[in-house]
Amino acid sequence: MDIRKIKKLIELLETSNLTEIEIVEGEESVRLIRAVQVVAAPLAIPVAPIEQVPVAAAPVGVTAPDDEDQIPEGELVLAPMVGTFYGASSPDAQPFVSMGQTVGVGDTLCIIEAMKMFNQIEADISGTVVAILAENGQPVEYDQPLFVIR
Repeated sequence: MDIRKIKKLIELLETSNLTEIEIVEGEESVRLIRAVQVVAAPLAIPVAPIEQVPVAAAPVGVTAPDDEDQIPEGELVLAPMVGTFYGASSPDAQPFVSMGQTVGVGDTLCIIEAMKMFNQIEADISGTVVAILAENGQPVEYDQPLFVIR
């Protein structure tokens, strides 16, 4: 498509009330979208006073259980990014792995969706999946433990 035609389309978009133009000529296509700025007036949100609640101290000699105490022994597979954890390729598909399943290096363990991109997370080691620490459809943080492989 000729650059002069594209410049004319841009001028047309700027001078009209249109917010989007799409032109298809054979195998070539151009889509122009004008960003529309919306200015919202600030809203007054009533804020309730925070109520002070006394916190009871833990009895002497009693320790709170740590999350790490509940994680079985083995190699942790950590989330390489922030996103949404999915254990299967679709809601009605079989999960990639299940407890007790043997996996090899490069086997897909899960998918993490980040910014509308689906990233397959693969096993770094061979072994047996002894724990799945993330829930399907739940957000995960960077370096959050997802699986334990022994």
